[in-house]
Amino acid sequence: MGILGYGRDETVEASDATAVRLRTAKDAGALERAAMPAEGGLSGAATRLVERLLDVGIDGKGPFDPAHEIAAKALKHARGDSEQALRIIVRDHRQLGAIGGFATGLGGFFTMPLSLPANVLEFYLLATRMTAATAKVRGYDIDQPEIRSAILLTLAGADSDDLLKKAGLQAAGGKLSSVAFDRLPAPALMVLNKAVGFRLLGRIGQGTFARLGRLVPVVGGLIGAAVDVYMLNRIGKQAAKEFPPVETFGR
Repeated sequence: MGILGYGRDETVEASDATAVRLRTAKDAGALERAAMPAEGGLSGAATRLVERLLDVGIDGKGPFDPAHEIAAKALKHARGDSEQALRIIVRDHRQLGAIGGFATGLGGFFTMPLSLPANVLEFYLLATRMTAATAKVRGYDIDQPEIRSAILLTLAGADSDDLLKKAGLQAAGGKLSSVAFDRLPAPALMVLNKAVGFRLLGRIGQGTFARLGRLVPVVGGLIGAAVDVYMLNRIGKQAAKEFPPVETFGR
């Protein structure tokens, strides 16, 4: 059972059913109905998570800078060297993840019910922005709906290939960014995003148990920082793989 009350099996089942709906829907009306968020429950939670990641993680809000600015600053500091810019982006997000992971795990058992959900959301917002900034540096239009869906798919890791197969889609060359070239209609992308949202909710539950070491004050902070840094580093490497330079895409 995850921190939001949803178990891994439940979220995977909902994700698969949503992806299959994308494959079998024959008209835009059916897709729109599938994409509509429920007012509550698992469906609504998945939709709200996806909306938050897209609106804040990519576009930014308040003190959380948008991915566009992160990419531009990294390129400036790297003097136009895109590969160095990517290293800067990952490094900076790992540092932020370490600070957030340590701070939320510092209080141990007494603060975990409040700090853990906050840290999980913060982690995914950082991961989303890092992936979007990577795509931007590599030449992709991160305002394009298909690219935004590919960014979410990158967060799903190994689950992404399974989702695309169930949805009847192909990732050309094994790259999730190829979803952009399928030119899916907006309702279809909404359904795909929702399927990803279900998978991420399941991963949140798994992440909860990975962070049980936070029960001990101070030690919990160190464990939280280490877990977040490790996971952000993995996602950073995956993002660089999924979004090759636009000029070399497909080679």
